[in-house]
Amino acid sequence: QVQLVESGGGLVQAGGSLRLSCAASGLTFSNYAMGWFRQAPGKEREFVSAIYWSGGYTDYADFVKGRFTISRDNAKNTAYLQMNSLKPEDTAVYYCAALSSWKSYRLNDGNAYDYWGQGTQVTVSS
Repeated sequence: QVQLVESGGGLVQAGGSLRLSCAASGLTFSNYAMGWFRQAPGKEREFVSAIYWSGGYTDYADFVKGRFTISRDNAKNTAYLQMNSLKPEDTAVYYCAALSSWKSYRLNDGNAYDYWGQGTQVTVSS
């Protein structure tokens, strides 16, 4: 049974930082690219960032470039999203997801992902 468990969300003031973690189990972690998506109330889910199985390639949505950094530790079966300079508009539920490596050309397509976590709430106050 595959499980992706996010943690690290919370309430932070604008300009602050949070580090999200996504712990994976039940799959061969190094066979999957990992992505982060978010969904704010009343809005559609949107791509935030993703990383190849090897960590050798990363992708970011324009609205987080220069502020967020994605990484992974294959030895710990964990992916991370370091979020700096947070803004109120970053408020959302953040989800991690796993994408079979052979579909890595669809890194920013949420419909391509195979497994999803339950999400963690990030709230940024102004």
